[in-house]
Amino acid sequence: MMDSVDLEGTVKALVGPGKGILAADESTPTITKRFQAVGLVSNEENRRAYREMLFTSPGLGDYISGVILFDETIRQKASDGTSLPEVLRRQGIIPGIKVDKGTKPLARFPGEKITEGLDGLRERLEEYVRLGARFTKWRAVIQIGDDLPTHVGLAANAHALVRFAATSQEAGLVPIVEPEVLMDGDHKRERCEEVTEAMLRMVFQELAGHRVVLEQMLLKVNMVLPGEDNPKQASVHEVAESTLRCLRETVPPAVPGVVFLSGGQEDVLATKHLNALNQINNAPWQLSFSYGRALQAPALKAWHGEHVHAGQHQLLHRARCNSAARYGLYSGEVEDEERMAA
Repeated sequence: MMDSVDLEGTVKALVGPGKGILAADESTPTITKRFQAVGLVSNEENRRAYREMLFTSPGLGDYISGVILFDETIRQKASDGTSLPEVLRRQGIIPGIKVDKGTKPLARFPGEKITEGLDGLRERLEEYVRLGARFTKWRAVIQIGDDLPTHVGLAANAHALVRFAATSQEAGLVPIVEPEVLMDGDHKRERCEEVTEAMLRMVFQELAGHRVVLEQMLLKVNMVLPGEDNPKQASVHEVAESTLRCLRETVPPAVPGVVFLSGGQEDVLATKHLNALNQINNAPWQLSFSYGRALQAPALKAWHGEHVHAGQHQLLHRARCNSAARYGLYSGEVEDEERMAA
């Protein structure tokens, strides 16, 4: 096991000034849907070429501190034979790995899901360390509905998240704990805040019970948003205020950083929300990003299987904009300037 200085150093690097995390850990079914949406075939070579395009973007390490990889990707090589984790390291970017095995229905609790992957986790983590990973991620999915989530659903997912976190730290890896309250539905922002607060309270209670070292982990969480089908959407400032209020009620100051997920938000809106969160600037944690689609969508469309330079420029554009948002300095002018630069 790595010592605490290594783990805490990794955490600090992941939420370093002006930087955030690229989530490139889409499962094969998920990336297949995204490829199909732009008319691309999803096979192993295309997926490898796409991720090589992302990871070799010149100067990406100026804005991206870490990349979450999928099991297939951490084993792949660039076209010159260099492993993809090594490609990232040469950019000054820390390789990480998604270690959960996706969600399944929670038995006897219709509409709720539980994330699987604890069986054999210790052995898989040992292999991922050998392959170059320095941090891990596990995602729990919480659905809001008429009678959802239940206490049992929250408790089951909190317990799995915490067992993952403890096992990761034991293996010398920084865990990113991700309880995601989904945007699906027509619920109000206040309901999202209530559920997010309940989930986070349970997670941090379990983390304490399992002796997880808070200084050696990160929280990845949704912003407090109304359901995407709710006709009354919140303002950017309302989202930032309610999100920070929820975090202050639940997240101990010892946690070094909160890296927000985009959760299906449109890419520019996700940047605006992050910017507003950092403009309020009264949080004890670093407020960063761990975006997937909100960083990748323009790059995938521009790349389209062959246009490497165009794809990389689109990725760098969004990375620069989110870097500005880390300082609360993003604006429409920054968006336009970066688009012209890209």
